[in-house]
Amino acid sequence: MTRPIATSLVAALIAAAGIAFVIAGPQRPAARAVIGLAAAEESGAPIYYQDPDGKPSYSLVPRKTPDGRDYRAVPAGADVGFDDDQPATTAGDSGARRIKYYRNPMGLPDTSPAPKKDSMGMDYIPVYEGEDSDDGFVKLSPGKIQRTGVKSEPAARRVIRTVVRAPGTIALDERRISVIAMRAESFILKVADVTTGSHVAKGQPLMEVYSPAVSSAAAEYLTTITSKTTSGDVQYGRGSRQRLMNLDVPDAAISAIERSRTVPTSIEWTSPRDGIVLERNAIEGMRVQPGGVLFRIADHSVVWALIDVAERDLGMIAKGQPVAVKARSFPGREFTGQVQVIYPEINKETRTARVRVELQNPDLILLHDMYVDADIDTGSGEAVLAVPESAVMDTGSRQAVFIDKGQGRLEPREVKLGHRGGGFVEIRQGLAEGDAVVVSANFLIDAESNLKAALKGFAEGAQQ
Repeated sequence: MTRPIATSLVAALIAAAGIAFVIAGPQRPAARAVIGLAAAEESGAPIYYQDPDGKPSYSLVPRKTPDGRDYRAVPAGADVGFDDDQPATTAGDSGARRIKYYRNPMGLPDTSPAPKKDSMGMDYIPVYEGEDSDDGFVKLSPGKIQRTGVKSEPAARRVIRTVVRAPGTIALDERRISVIAMRAESFILKVADVTTGSHVAKGQPLMEVYSPAVSSAAAEYLTTITSKTTSGDVQYGRGSRQRLMNLDVPDAAISAIERSRTVPTSIEWTSPRDGIVLERNAIEGMRVQPGGVLFRIADHSVVWALIDVAERDLGMIAKGQPVAVKARSFPGREFTGQVQVIYPEINKETRTARVRVELQNPDLILLHDMYVDADIDTGSGEAVLAVPESAVMDTGSRQAVFIDKGQGRLEPREVKLGHRGGGFVEIRQGLAEGDAVVVSANFLIDAESNLKAALKGFAEGAQQ
């Protein structure tokens, strides 16, 4: 309770005592027992009496509770206040400050150009010249700074490492898939002991095939290379050999024809690469039309991780950024790669963009459609000007910080932000290295400045 509040309380109690005197008659001299506030401060006498239980019940004269206990005497020195002490000034003082207006004692946006009381009888608090200067600074007393816990630290250059975490799936490398299909009408005579899921090596036999078109081309090629007229002309036999190659006859089968000098009844078809058999449609005795897929083989030594990155994080993703991928099936195992492709489309249902990462899979444990979690390191490795995230007040349309200018003077300043990470945020515009930035109690300071601005606006409107 401040001195103006205590004075108003004394006045209110005096008025109440006077009313009681008029009603009860001269036998209740309550007003005579009132001690002036100034005299009470000098003598140490009580200025009012309060309920012994701390209830909001006061009296100017000694009083008892309904159960017979005395009210507690409150001297002037024991009257506590919650605002910073203001130096008392009088008109006679040479250094007296001029009062600009009076503000509501409860902090409401209500001011008055002249002294007045609120609905509870409390005096309005004077605001002196210089207390609401127009320099754009927020001023706090040392006591208020200590109570609110205001702390500041200088803006410095830091390396901000921002990790974007996103889920994904394993996919086959499209460049490492082979399809075995016949280019002419054929009949399958025999199929090797190879099934879906089997691992095959390059050159491993898969099946034996009879094809009239292949046999005809083989006979033509054999005639060309064995004829006495054309055998010596290498260029002449090249066309017949090219016909076999166009029918996709394996090189091993063509070499066998050249060595044996005979036309084979069937051609042995082999695997074109190392990999896993994804599809096996070949059956012994079946007739195959041109283009019919008999085997599909994929190389799993290198796979893709297709990562679904949220649309809001897409601006931080760039080609070449390192990525750490963890498979949910193998906890503790980590695969590393780089961002290879950022697909130019957004999934309208999930609002995510797809990023492709190439991963080495020497153990072949990463399987097609397996779920993985990816950590994409978007940090550039260069130090940038940064402040703690707690220093920034973000309203959505603007971001600001408070600069500590010393002696309780705080300057609000708008800033432009960059990347975030590790509890820090990059400042691209608005600060210089070494500026002391308030990192705690920002919202309390902002509330204080908004309240002062509102009070000032009301005061200026009242003076017009």
